[in-house]
Amino acid sequence: MKKLYSFGALVALFGAAGVIQAAGNGILVVTASNATTNELMVYDTSGTLVQTVPTEGTGGVSGNAGGIETQGNMLAVVNYGSLNVSIFARTSTGFAVTQLVPTISNPVSVAFSSTHLYVLGTTEVESHRINGTQVSATPDGEVSLVVSDGSAAQVGVLPGQLVITEKSNMVETVNLAPGGGVIGNATPVANIPSNVNTPFGLVTSGNNAYVTIAHANEISLVRNSAILTTTSSGTQMAPCWLTLVGPFLYSSNSPSMSISRYAVFGQRIVQVDAVAATLNGAPTDIASSDGLVGVIDGSGSISHLSIFAIDDDGNLTLHSAVTINDVVNGVALVPAQ
Repeated sequence: MKKLYSFGALVALFGAAGVIQAAGNGILVVTASNATTNELMVYDTSGTLVQTVPTEGTGGVSGNAGGIETQGNMLAVVNYGSLNVSIFARTSTGFAVTQLVPTISNPVSVAFSSTHLYVLGTTEVESHRINGTQVSATPDGEVSLVVSDGSAAQVGVLPGQLVITEKSNMVETVNLAPGGGVIGNATPVANIPSNVNTPFGLVTSGNNAYVTIAHANEISLVRNSAILTTTSSGTQMAPCWLTLVGPFLYSSNSPSMSISRYAVFGQRIVQVDAVAATLNGAPTDIASSDGLVGVIDGSGSISHLSIFAIDDDGNLTLHSAVTINDVVNGVALVPAQ
């Protein structure tokens, strides 16, 4: 049963002039059913399901983040079971599949740059050039992961390289050629903490990548292929997935069923709120855009989508929430056209 929560008419946007309307602002929130017949599920910010579109592939992925990513009017969704990625275009009438991009290994996470789609599979990462509105079906680079045991979690883009997590205690980078394709070998980052236990989610900004070390209850800063600092998650257990809004870093903490807020600056990661918000189940992904944060969590055979508004101090207020009768995968926010 869907539950809707009221919120004021206007939400302050941190780091930007002016305000956006919290409801009816054109922002969409997307997830995937992750079922045998995988489907893209599109919600508006009130929590109303406005479109369901088959991905034309098979789901089945778990324990990852970034399974859905968007750039401009393009959207990519992993189809773990069918070894491909669905590319959607957003039009005036909604989303439509434009192509299926085959992958070398089962895809778990995707990331865009201005020139490429990067696909993290269970054993390799590959790069596909973007030509206008089309993604090349043939990779222009492929690199085997360091551990390559099927525990790949997430991929992110940094200047000149990718950063990747494998849950078998590996944080690594892969270099990019001048044209943007992956080259060389995957290399462990320096200074991985001695107590490393299950790297999971990450988010990138400029030269920085923030990476969760989930079962060590820590978040690390990676810059220039090295971990520079590591911060405890305090009372909240297993920070798994991350999103960044201005100077505020939000972690979704699976067993604690909560979101924590950190302030990040220079080499500092400072916890501001151990519990910035609570959730109905264990979170499996988090994303943000345009002053909103979307979180997917799961409990048994159902999932919950929660949408929070952010004020100019980084506080979260629940805007809407909906129960989904699927164990869905991934979340992304699509800005208004």
